[in-house]
Amino acid sequence: MKIGELAKMTGCTVQAIRHYEKQQLLGANRRSEGNFRLFDPSAVDRLLFIKYCRSLDLTVSEIRQLLELNRFPGTHCDHANQLIDRHIRQIECRIGELNELLRQLKSIRSRCSSDRTVAHCGILQQLSEGSNATED
Repeated sequence: MKIGELAKMTGCTVQAIRHYEKQQLLGANRRSEGNFRLFDPSAVDRLLFIKYCRSLDLTVSEIRQLLELNRFPGTHCDHANQLIDRHIRQIECRIGELNELLRQLKSIRSRCSSDRTVAHCGILQQLSEGSNATED
């Protein structure tokens, strides 16, 4: 099948498919006489696997490792477990950072009511004070 057909079957853009090709996650098996990329039916499953991994925020490197593991179905899955455990820790760290960001934004938002003018806006004052404090 051509790249456009693969894109329709998987819900990926042609650009995303080309990107995954450049990252060597996906490859066209051959080219047509008109030099179009041609993919076999297994490309659908592989691309859906990649797409799902990306929806889990896995990196291209992590996906590459998982695809490599998939080539050896009889081996133990310790590496896959470790990879996902590491990813979970990274997500938990990001959640902590985002919760702190949320706390700061709520604090800034609480400094102003709707009935003030810009000249007396507590949000803008806090942001100005905060930006001056970071310059020191």
